[in-house]
Amino acid sequence: MRPKLIPLACTMLLVACAAAPPEPVDPPAQRSPEDVKLTLNLPEEPENCACQTLEENDRTFLERGMETLADGEYIEAVQYFQRYQRLEQLPLAQWEGDLAIAYVSMLPSSPFYDVDAALLAYTDLQSREPAGQKHHSIVIMQQALESFVLMERHIWDLENRTGMLQEDLDKREQALKRLRELTLGQPED
Repeated sequence: MRPKLIPLACTMLLVACAAAPPEPVDPPAQRSPEDVKLTLNLPEEPENCACQTLEENDRTFLERGMETLADGEYIEAVQYFQRYQRLEQLPLAQWEGDLAIAYVSMLPSSPFYDVDAALLAYTDLQSREPAGQKHHSIVIMQQALESFVLMERHIWDLENRTGMLQEDLDKREQALKRLRELTLGQPED
């Protein structure tokens, strides 16, 4: 019979506890915020610290633009770069967006392909390059644009040299023709 008494005793104890009036509790003492001291386990900063708070860009749209660019979706990539510029107002973000758009304009398969615009944009971007930690993809794009500009300058130089050499060749052919006429006494056919 003892096993039946244990649940009965527990039930009676719970009923007795529930029926007992609650003991009065003193209201908590009102403390002002100055009285409360919060101790954090942080390293102490030197008093003469000239610390700067670094503003970080949210590079989500920049990275999405890079992904769509890698997929060959040039228009959508440029839209992502423009959104990145609209959302992030820091000079570094503006510069990164402009550089990414200039990069797209140097790609022959892009609908924005314009060699002259890419050259002008890169020249402008060089003059206003901000300090700061640039996104790794932007650094690679910057290097590619730099190579592109250098290659275009070499092409321009070669075309100028070719033009000058062609003029010299034409002048020499004219001089040889004239020399034959004078030497042989008859015009050449």
